[in-house]
Amino acid sequence: MLRFANPVFLTLLLVVPPLVWRWLRRRRSALRYPDTGWLSGLPAGRSLWAARCGAALRGAALACLVVALAGPRWPDRGSRIPTEGIAIQMVVDASPSMGERDFDWSGLPLTRLEAAQKAFRLFVAGNSDITGNDEPRFEGRPNDLIGLVTFGDRPEVACPLTLSHAVLLHLLARVEPLRVSETNVSDALVLGLHRLGGARPKRKVLILLSDGEHNYLAPRSEWTPRQAAQVAANLGIPIYAIDAGGAPGAADDANPVREQGIRTLKDVARITGGQYFQARDADGLLAVYRDIDKREREEIESFQYRRYHEGFTWFAVAAFVLYVTACVLERTVWLRVP
Repeated sequence: MLRFANPVFLTLLLVVPPLVWRWLRRRRSALRYPDTGWLSGLPAGRSLWAARCGAALRGAALACLVVALAGPRWPDRGSRIPTEGIAIQMVVDASPSMGERDFDWSGLPLTRLEAAQKAFRLFVAGNSDITGNDEPRFEGRPNDLIGLVTFGDRPEVACPLTLSHAVLLHLLARVEPLRVSETNVSDALVLGLHRLGGARPKRKVLILLSDGEHNYLAPRSEWTPRQAAQVAANLGIPIYAIDAGGAPGAADDANPVREQGIRTLKDVARITGGQYFQARDADGLLAVYRDIDKREREEIESFQYRRYHEGFTWFAVAAFVLYVTACVLERTVWLRVP
C-alpha cells in the first residue's frame, strides 16, 4: 500500500490545475506585420495541439515533483523489524555439579543442565502451538533480546544478546558440564551485567541458574556476588536466581558450601528486587520459568517498525524527464513561429 512520509505536501497538487490553465492562456510575443490576410489560405497548423501537450507535460512534471516532496514509499511486508521488548541475559552454571542426573522429565532422567536447557528452550521459543502436551504453555519471547553466559571457574559469552533465537538455542544445546572444581558466580554476574549494559531496551533482566554452589575464592572482578547484585540494583536490573540443586534431601544439601551458596542466591535476588526460586525437579523448573515469563510481560510496551521502499527518487526523475521532454519538443517538433 502506497504511503507518504510528508503527506502535507500533497496539498500543493491543488496549484497544478491553475498553473496549467495559466500556461495555456498566456500570450506569446508576436511579430508586427501590416497585413496577415495572405496567411489565411495556409492549412491549419498544430499550434493549439502543441500548446496543450506542452502544458500537460509541464503540469505532469510539477505533479510528480509535488509527489516526490511528499515522500512516497511502499512497506516491505517481508521485513518486519520488531523492536526489542526487553533484554534478557541468561547466566547458566555449567560446573560439574550441574551434571548430576537427578531431574525427571516425563519419566526421562536428565541432568540438571539438560533440564535447564529444555526449560529455557520452552521459555524462549514457546510451545503454545503444540497440542496434546502436558507442559505449561509458553508464548515465547520473539521480540526480546536474549543472550547466554555460561560459567564454571570463569564465565564465557556463549551467545551475545540477539533476536536470532534459533542460533541462541543451538548454542545453548551445545553447552556441557565443565571439568572444573570451582564455581565462580561473581564474575558470571559481572559479565552478564556488562553484556546488558549496551542493550537498547529500557527493561533489562538477568536470570541466574545455578545449583547454589559458589566456591571461587579469588574472582577476577574482585567482587562478591552481593557486590555484583548491588551494582545490578543501581542499574535497575532485577536478578531472578534459580536454584537447580536437585531433589530435596540430596546429600549435598547439608554441605556448608551449598548452604552458603543458597544464601548467596537469595541475597542476590533480594538486593536487586528480583526473586529467588527453588527448582528441585522438572515440574518446578517449568513453573519457575512460567512465573518469570508472566512477570516480565506485565506493563512492557512493544512497538513494531517496518522497512520501506522509498519512491521519491522515481517521481523526482520522472518530473525532470517530463520537463526536459516538454522543453525539447517545444523547441523542435512543436516549434511555433510567433
